[in-house]
Amino acid sequence: MASINIQEAEPAKKRVKWDDLKKALGVFRYIGPYRYVYLVGIVFLVFSTIASLLLPFLISELVAAAEDKSTYFSSVDEVVIALVGILIVQAIFSYGRVYAFYYVTTKTTADVRTDIYDRIISLPVGFFENKRVGELISRITSDVSKLEETLSLSLAEFFRQIATLVIGPVFLLMYSVKLTLLMLATFPFIVIILVVFGKFIRKLSKITQDTLAETNTVVDETFHAVNTVKAFTNEAYESQRYSNSMQGVIEVSLKLAKYRGAFISSLVLGLFGGIILVMWYGATLVQAGTMEVSQLMGFVLYTIFVGGALAGMGELYAKIQSTVGGTERLLEIINEPAELDFKSGAQHLQKFTSGNIVFDKVQFRYPSRPDVTVLKGISFEIKNGEKIALVGPSGAGKSTITQLLLGYYHISDGRISVNNKDLDDYALLHLRYNIGIVPQDITLFGGTIGENIAYGKPGASQEAIIDAAKKANAWQFISSFPDGLDTVVGERGVKLSGGQKQRVAIARTILKDPAILILDEATSSLDAESELLVQQALETLMKDRTSIVIAHRLSTIRKVDKILVINEGRIQESGTHAELAANQEGLYNHLLKLQFAEE
Repeated sequence: MASINIQEAEPAKKRVKWDDLKKALGVFRYIGPYRYVYLVGIVFLVFSTIASLLLPFLISELVAAAEDKSTYFSSVDEVVIALVGILIVQAIFSYGRVYAFYYVTTKTTADVRTDIYDRIISLPVGFFENKRVGELISRITSDVSKLEETLSLSLAEFFRQIATLVIGPVFLLMYSVKLTLLMLATFPFIVIILVVFGKFIRKLSKITQDTLAETNTVVDETFHAVNTVKAFTNEAYESQRYSNSMQGVIEVSLKLAKYRGAFISSLVLGLFGGIILVMWYGATLVQAGTMEVSQLMGFVLYTIFVGGALAGMGELYAKIQSTVGGTERLLEIINEPAELDFKSGAQHLQKFTSGNIVFDKVQFRYPSRPDVTVLKGISFEIKNGEKIALVGPSGAGKSTITQLLLGYYHISDGRISVNNKDLDDYALLHLRYNIGIVPQDITLFGGTIGENIAYGKPGASQEAIIDAAKKANAWQFISSFPDGLDTVVGERGVKLSGGQKQRVAIARTILKDPAILILDEATSSLDAESELLVQQALETLMKDRTSIVIAHRLSTIRKVDKILVINEGRIQESGTHAELAANQEGLYNHLLKLQFAEE
């Protein structure tokens, strides 16, 4: 039974490999904009190769001139002058080749990295739920670096070796047809080695890149959570985890080294075995008087050139195979369907004049958990300028409602509309441009306070930034810093307190000036003084805006227009704080009592 399955799967396996190879080679389309410079580099490459291939001929002529048997030169001095001239020409063409290829490589890899980064940030949230940050970083760094090495050195050298293999035999035929045919008879053996080892090297190279990506993930996670690591004194645990991950890289790399070593050894054996065979036969021709010593020397030198090119091509072929394995992963990201076009769409963004929201019998299941219905027929309406609160137990579906409003996921059934227009009819960029969010876990970037506030409206004036900071109750602590707005907040805002980060985030949202506002547990982890300042800032932020507040601290939502109590994916109760608190049998009243008891 197992053998039948293998036989059935084999054709598909071959087809996938061919398709993967074509896709991987597609990354070289990035050379397109610089193809003329690349062609110039190839021209330099061809001429420098021709110049280098003239050297064995001139060396053999030098020997012939010393014996007064040269056909083309009358003296040794003439041959030496020709040799010096060829070396100068070769140096000039080599310089042009190197510069042209490095120019194209630098430009191309920059374009590849930019495209990958642009693609990643335009992918939906679901993509990031299935990928780890360290893996993505590895793709944009190590995988592209491997491509860069191939484009700048390996590929150019590969072309040079091919040119040597094409032009070299022409010179060999000038000396002896019989010897040339004998040498070419050894080529099929080399081709078989390339084909047999190539597929194994390519497969192992992909595994090596994947394993390295997993190792980078460990580093990324540990460094981002360094406080947690130290708080739990888990330095030894993380060190062991990284060591185990590196052991996997070592094992795969050593396996790859075995195949590469066997690959190169087989090539060397075949090539030098062929050269010895040619030299033996050539020596018999000299002994028989049908070939001159200078001709045999020239032929052997050309054989070494061609043989060296073929041996070098084998190693280069292995490197290119390795790169193909890495580029497949790059193209997987580049070919992922983006959820929005943030470049062209940014030209036509307009502000909403109102913020009416309707959820009509909305049902939702996460793509990663299609068997679990998170929202079960949710229906409610928020009129422009109204403030509603979503409360309920953890996992009830409160955050899911806001994620659907932001277009992070598509609903399974029902309808969501904003300003009487279906959510799906909006361009995501336009929709999110008009929605502001202040989350519980604030993310600040590693720049200055001013840059973090301006993130809400890139290019905003300093006056607008300061005004937003004042409205967010943030200007008092910002102005107390020696550098003011130019104060560096550190990685993820580590140099600021929780309340300070929260107010910077509020200032950022005030500057954005959205029509619809989402506050997700915005004061849940603050002390009393910070909570008061943040709450005042939030009231300023919510003024005249359609606002959705997710809160566990029920004391912070007494002033909203309506409270929706969510439980197990349904709206169990709705009303004002006073109405819901008066219902002794209701869930909201129960939550109030629990929180009062905790306080």
